[in-house]
Amino acid sequence: MLAKFRGLRAEHMALVAAGRDPFRVCFDAVLSATEALLEGRQILLLGTNNYLGLTFDPDCIASAISATTAEGTGTTGSRIANGTYGGHATLERRLAQFLGRRSAMVFSTGFQANLGMLSVLAGRGDHLLLDADSHASIYDGARLGGAQVTRFRHNDPDDLRRRLRVLADQPGEKLIVVEGIYSMLGDTAPLREIAAVKREAGAWLLVDEAHSLGVLGAQGRGLAEAEGVEADVDFVVGTFSKSLGAIGGFCASDHEDFDVLRLASRAYMFSASLPPAVVASVARALAAIESRPGLRAQLWRNAQHLHGGLAAAGFALGAAPSPIIALPMPDRERAILFWNRLLAAGVYTNLALGTATPGGRPLLRMSVSAALVPEQIDTAIAAISRVGQALEVVNTGLEAAE
Repeated sequence: MLAKFRGLRAEHMALVAAGRDPFRVCFDAVLSATEALLEGRQILLLGTNNYLGLTFDPDCIASAISATTAEGTGTTGSRIANGTYGGHATLERRLAQFLGRRSAMVFSTGFQANLGMLSVLAGRGDHLLLDADSHASIYDGARLGGAQVTRFRHNDPDDLRRRLRVLADQPGEKLIVVEGIYSMLGDTAPLREIAAVKREAGAWLLVDEAHSLGVLGAQGRGLAEAEGVEADVDFVVGTFSKSLGAIGGFCASDHEDFDVLRLASRAYMFSASLPPAVVASVARALAAIESRPGLRAQLWRNAQHLHGGLAAAGFALGAAPSPIIALPMPDRERAILFWNRLLAAGVYTNLALGTATPGGRPLLRMSVSAALVPEQIDTAIAAISRVGQALEVVNTGLEAAE
């Protein structure tokens, strides 16, 4: 039964033979939003998606403790089987209010939110048009629904337009799916142009704001708010595991019949619902996004600091300044070696290889947090620059970073 995975196992073993296993980095303790202990050494966390640093926010922690004390550690079942707790309904109302939408549905993970929505919104006879760099959860949800899937070139509205014209005479609904910020390179979708294509074609539009919620927009609602096209977005999907510092996912919409999806989405109907502690901490984190815009401003200052420092050090970066910063690597071997040396130097990043990356190109991925202080960012720049210089993956020497 498992013989078909021998190639994958061999690939993994080769990765481990080159140094530490990136899939089994187990911290002794997580000390804060930016630091952890690994085998007794203090490590700087530069790969956590903890954009606003809210995992250790005192108010979020206090809310989680209070909810656990009052309602226990879990719901032990799905919403339809065990009933909806008051916190679930309150959180959905708060999400809808925050996003300026009529309704919202909460899922147990962000992955399930895409799985649950895409598997039911477009079915047999319909068409899904996906950006080629879409997240795995989007592709998996698309496969479950049975719709015809058409990929268009990454961030290319003209290619999307051409493909919609080819489909114009075919029956069925057309649903376009893009992301606010793409998780590997940190680039944003050209959403204004995509919204215009959507209007021309009479299609529908779903935007996954997983990495852009709390990051973009005057109020932190994401790319659609930042680009002024929220009215063109039919469905907003997102997660609680990035800026909101917890776990879970959601979909929100203005459409009157949206709530019927609670009866159609198997990922919603048959998954255990979020525990009270998570519901309470997410609600508090939403309040933080609304009441503390300084968090978002600090995040962008930190992103500019890290991006600017690495660019000055001679690195060819994957995109414009963003809370996600990617360092494309010349080859797989140096990517693995770079990641190992950085971890040995006390800086934890994400090693991205194979199908998870655009074009399969290896890269090191970093995510910035508002909780980082300038000294930590300078430490990271210096360490990354030293390793990059040693492995000959920078255009200039360390002196440029200094």
